[in-house]
Amino acid sequence: MARDTLPDLRQDQSVSVRGVARFMPSSKSHARWTDALRSTVALWMFVLLVFLPKIIQRHAGEPWTGVALDCATFPVSMALAMMMFMVSRATIGMAYHWRLPIRATAVLVFAAMNTIFDLIFQGWIANNVMQTWANLPADFGRAYTSMLNYILVFGVNMILFHVNYARRAGLQQERQLADANLAAQQAQLAALRYQLNPHFLFNALNSISALIVTQRNKDAEAMTDKLSSFLRSSLNADPSELIPLDEELALTEEYLAIESVRFGERLGISIDCQDQACHALVPSFLVQPLVENAVKHGVARSSAPVEIAIDATLTGGSLRITVSNCLTRDETDHLPDAEGAGVGLDNVRHRLQAVFGRRASLTAGAAGDRFVATISIPDVKLAS
Repeated sequence: MARDTLPDLRQDQSVSVRGVARFMPSSKSHARWTDALRSTVALWMFVLLVFLPKIIQRHAGEPWTGVALDCATFPVSMALAMMMFMVSRATIGMAYHWRLPIRATAVLVFAAMNTIFDLIFQGWIANNVMQTWANLPADFGRAYTSMLNYILVFGVNMILFHVNYARRAGLQQERQLADANLAAQQAQLAALRYQLNPHFLFNALNSISALIVTQRNKDAEAMTDKLSSFLRSSLNADPSELIPLDEELALTEEYLAIESVRFGERLGISIDCQDQACHALVPSFLVQPLVENAVKHGVARSSAPVEIAIDATLTGGSLRITVSNCLTRDETDHLPDAEGAGVGLDNVRHRLQAVFGRRASLTAGAAGDRFVATISIPDVKLAS
């Protein structure tokens, strides 16, 4: 059976990995045109507001047409900035010692292009629209000042492109990390959830065999039905899904019904669940390992009747579930370890921590003539 299933699992895993790789976004997809356009428009509008008083002063005594024509060059600057974004996007993935010089060169080139355009535009307006523009400075001094200003603004624009990219890449990395943590948590819950005690299954099958040998066929048939029902419920339950406590106790009753066929009158059962506590949401098969631990260390080791009591209360939003079994005098010297008590209680502790964090806890130990395991879950959610 194992040889037949392992190749299938490896095949499914490879398909899943290829599927994840196929849908992972490329690094350039983080550098989005919409982000670049928004940051570019915001930056150049801010620059326009800063230089607007100077522009108005430069065209003092002229109609507002001159101010409007001077401001009309800003859309050209935005268009050049978006062309510069193409360079920024193309350098993503390059080594740092190549990316930085290329982007710096792009800033210088587009700043020079914008400066040249301003001078040509000023000359064209002076010759064709407003002759007063001929009086504006068009020498090397103005070109030098404009070039420095454009280098500064285009440099900031290039930095904003990188900031937008880094922000998108960081968010994507955080989402991937969150998805990976969630997948790991679900895998851990699934692994813990499917740790069905092989001793329980072996004992159940052995009890069925003994019933058949002793001609108790009806009892054997009833126990087989109960076992199949319990296993079906165990395998169908979603390890990452929370279920109402009353459903969890119903599954636990199915388990105890199987054990009652095995132990007969030696096993006593008492279940008391507060009405409001029955609606508390808990991981599936959270109580069953505690009951199984009580059967293993209490009923199986005792020749006298042993009662297993399950109590659930909800007080102030905190859920408290206790599973206890009475002890004989000889058994008090062989109590299970209060900190571990085997795989069963460790399993419950790990699942509580995976689902509820450190807020939830499980304590176990002797209390008088009983061994008591207590689950505490604060701020528990209720089923609607």
